Amino acid sequence: MTNRKRMMKLAAFSHPPGVHRAGWRHPEAAADGDTDFSVYAHLAQTAERGKMDAVFFQDSAAVSNCTAILNGNRARGQMPLAVNLEPASVLPALAVLTKNIGLISTATTTYNEPYHVARRFATIDHISGGRAGWNLVTSQVEDESWNFGLEKHVEHALRYERATEFYDIVVGLWDSWDADGLCRDKEAGLYFDIDKVHFLNHRGKHFNVRGPLNIPRTPQGRPVVAQAGSSDAGRELAAKSAEVIFTAQSVMEESRAFMADVKGRADRYDRGPDDIKILPGILPMVGRTDTEAQDKYEELQSLITDDMCRMALQRHTGGVDLSKYPLDGPLPELLPSNAAKARQQILIEMGRKGMTIRQIGRFFCGSAGHNVMIGSPKTIADRLEYWFHNEAADGFTVMFPYMPGSVTDWVDMVIPELQRRGLFRTEYEGRTLRDNLDLKVPESRYARVGKAAAAE
Repeated sequence: MTNRKRMMKLAAFSHPPGVHRAGWRHPEAAADGDTDFSVYAHLAQTAERGKMDAVFFQDSAAVSNCTAILNGNRARGQMPLAVNLEPASVLPALAVLTKNIGLISTATTTYNEPYHVARRFATIDHISGGRAGWNLVTSQVEDESWNFGLEKHVEHALRYERATEFYDIVVGLWDSWDADGLCRDKEAGLYFDIDKVHFLNHRGKHFNVRGPLNIPRTPQGRPVVAQAGSSDAGRELAAKSAEVIFTAQSVMEESRAFMADVKGRADRYDRGPDDIKILPGILPMVGRTDTEAQDKYEELQSLITDDMCRMALQRHTGGVDLSKYPLDGPLPELLPSNAAKARQQILIEMGRKGMTIRQIGRFFCGSAGHNVMIGSPKTIADRLEYWFHNEAADGFTVMFPYMPGSVTDWVDMVIPELQRRGLFRTEYEGRTLRDNLDLKVPESRYARVGKAAAAE
């Protein structure tokens, strides 16, 4: 890390055809953007034109709410969450179309093997010249279990226990080779130095992995690790593992408390607060004026159907079927969720404030539970600046209501205002994702051991 001026970090959240649940219905939206690679490419290249730090890909290995479909709920067919391209396969293609922007993809620790993830993201880091990031998740979509031989999603506590061991193995495998381990000495006939390749020999509760990884140390030392959990278990894992955290606080004081809590826990793992960048999600609706922006948002909100309201909440109910309750009635008591616990808590709190199912559903459809910012570039920049200067965020993950138009609006209208205020870069600081996020290159565990032994 350097002592350069603190500036916002900005990631572009990839969720074509849009994060807003009715975004795909917008007249300017590419409704087929979920499988149209040109939409993915437009996002990455436009975000890079705006000097953004990274493109951030969510993912799940299931069609969400399949159980509702099997139970006869046909409303699910109205929701744009059924398909998307597998993001880790998309990243190498984007790598050759871009030069500077980071490429972060989700890969679940619940339904993957550590060696696969370590190898996949090390490969992307080499292809991209040091711009890869792995978003470590434990899977919040319960329907994924049915695609991997299980009839019930792995319990929340066990998912995080497995994830912690999974992370330790992945970063251990990324340390398999010293930076100069592959000497490829033609004269001596020596391809690699056996003393500079390391066997992990991990034996744990969930995994036994010998190693070494069959990919050398990557251009940025190892890929950046992102994380998105906000439960207590998620915060603890983030403090141990995450260098970028994507979170969902929409109230500044709550975000400040989250940021202080997670960065405060980092000390337990011999990490400092600057080793973690916290980027809460925002959903901006940008207009040339505040009135124009509000009109654009209300146009999108008018496209939300009653079925969308219910289905936007359904996977957070712990199995309670909302179709049995009136939309303009109160939220019923929910069962404990084995999916996204922090997101369910947002739902419950809104119900306690007297909001109806319809009102909560419309909020989730229009925001995905994140911070909606509606206004002119100046209005939105004012809010971002206030959060940033009040230690509520290191930057933001920008979630686009529909694509591709709202991506262009953000880059052409809001980013120049942030740059004018000196809050955001005008040029990339370096070539790797770590360079641009101002994150240090992690030292290999074997180098640390060697230094310790030499000091004795």
